[in-house]
Amino acid sequence: MSTASSPVTDALATCRSASLRITVDVSQAGGAAGSTYYPVDFTNTSASACGMYGYPGMSFVTAGDDAGRQIGAAAQRNPQFGKQTVRLVAGGTAHAWLQVAEAGNYPASTCQPLTAHWLRVFAPGDTEASYLDQSFPACSSPSAPLLTVMPIRAGRGLQGTTP
Repeated sequence: MSTASSPVTDALATCRSASLRITVDVSQAGGAAGSTYYPVDFTNTSASACGMYGYPGMSFVTAGDDAGRQIGAAAQRNPQFGKQTVRLVAGGTAHAWLQVAEAGNYPASTCQPLTAHWLRVFAPGDTEASYLDQSFPACSSPSAPLLTVMPIRAGRGLQGTTP
């Protein structure tokens, strides 16, 4: 892992969703202060190293493909932690933590609660989405933002090790 301040070096291609296996590791999730933190793991399935830098994009959606409409607000970036360049070798894994606030923290009239069955994920710097079949209590109203994402870090996300 390099901690360069530039996004990705000239010699290292940006990791693209098409060559990543993206998963939510619910076994490593942990809760605190009205939120649950989930590590979203990005594993390089290509034969070549690639680089990741910054924040992935995440949102709840209504379907597991491009036809799905966004549910509520997209994940906000948590600026508390600095961005790092992460080099992913073939088979290597990086992660980003997704903080999901409890929908019950909001009045039902503000939240408009429902269950989201899909999480749409964009790898940092990529415009192609991946869709994860994972259910979460959600708010359909964008005025009740539930999601916050942290920047990419090397390795798998392990409970108790948020950046």
